[in-house]
Amino acid sequence: QVQLVESGGGLVQAGGSLRLSCAASGDTSCITALGWYRQAPGQEREPVASVTSATSTTYEQSVKGRFTISRDKNTVYLQMNSLKPEDTALYYCNAVTLKRGYCSTIPEPWGQGTLVTVSS
Repeated sequence: QVQLVESGGGLVQAGGSLRLSCAASGDTSCITALGWYRQAPGQEREPVASVTSATSTTYEQSVKGRFTISRDKNTVYLQMNSLKPEDTALYYCNAVTLKRGYCSTIPEPWGQGTLVTVSS
């Protein structure tokens, strides 16, 4: 299995910055991509950004130019700048795993979530 542990959330004023980290452990050879999702109160979980093993990145439109995702082996980071109150959410780390062989038996890995609160 793959375990994900997030850190770095907190309270920040609008316009400020935070950096989230997520460390993966366990069957990390099964991981093809790491990413971040977020869920605001009363809303569905949505993707924020992702990075593949080849360091190809994707971003949700509303965070482009403000958030930067990066990866160092089995740790993924989300640098969040120019934060807005609408960025307030519980942020979850997620891993995409290979869908073949042993790796296909691994439950989809999710972190426990880290809270980001942006005050206006």
